[in-house]
Amino acid sequence: MTTPTGPSDIAQSPPAATPVTNPHGRAGRNLAQAIGVGVGLGAMILLSLFLAKDSFAVIIAVAMIVGVWELVRALAVKQIIVPIVPVAVGAAGMIYAAHQRGPEPLVVAFGLTCTAVAVWRVIDPRPGSGRDVAGGVFAAFYPCLLGGFAAMMLAADDGRSRIITFILVTVCSDIGGYVAGVLFGKHPMAPKISPKKSWEGFAGSVLFCAIAGSACIAVLFDKPWWIGVPLGALVAMCATIGDLMESVIKRDLGIKDMSNLLPGHGGMMDRLDSLLVCAPVVWAVLHYLVDA
Repeated sequence: MTTPTGPSDIAQSPPAATPVTNPHGRAGRNLAQAIGVGVGLGAMILLSLFLAKDSFAVIIAVAMIVGVWELVRALAVKQIIVPIVPVAVGAAGMIYAAHQRGPEPLVVAFGLTCTAVAVWRVIDPRPGSGRDVAGGVFAAFYPCLLGGFAAMMLAADDGRSRIITFILVTVCSDIGGYVAGVLFGKHPMAPKISPKKSWEGFAGSVLFCAIAGSACIAVLFDKPWWIGVPLGALVAMCATIGDLMESVIKRDLGIKDMSNLLPGHGGMMDRLDSLLVCAPVVWAVLHYLVDA
């Protein structure tokens, strides 16, 4: 990798991500560590939601900033030096705008962040500035703009129920895919992208998501349970797309995980990949079907 030429890049660009090996069998990770960290994250989420609901917006913002940091490190492998300062500030701004004001301010904050990235590179140009700006816009969209939909769900009067539904149904995609894939997986879904994913695993994801979605809609919202079936099917599809998209990015960059921040999971982005793509879908289903 070439050395950044701008002085601010030297200060703001973290070391490039490095490949991480993971020898833990068919699961592809240390299952005990993964479960332990997952339980810990779940407890933190529930505590924040029930002790002070709006404090979860801070957790979302922190997760987005950490995700941006990981993505910047990963893109540096391909000599794409994203200006991290405007993107990180924009991440916090987008979550605040989404939580406090809704969809339109979220879009405005996204546009301002993209503009700030371009201006930053005009003030501090370097070879490959076009790629840097494109990388910055990508980081502003994924994860930040998508994460804003979670902040909008939280802002509703029944925000706790919406966030619990969003996270639980999305997590069930991973659980259902893992269980069905390990027990029955024989037909690879996308062998060139993610060899462990199978159509049998995807069917398990749809089943688990539909069950979880139906239960959440009936219990938490007192609405017809059948709304949870299309919700679950859409979440399973989007969660799988998000996981595959993250795999494509990492494969192209030549890395195993975005970081080693979360033992048994990899990095923050390795856990957010499915959630980010599902957030707009869950927001839309709850907004247009449950609120109707």
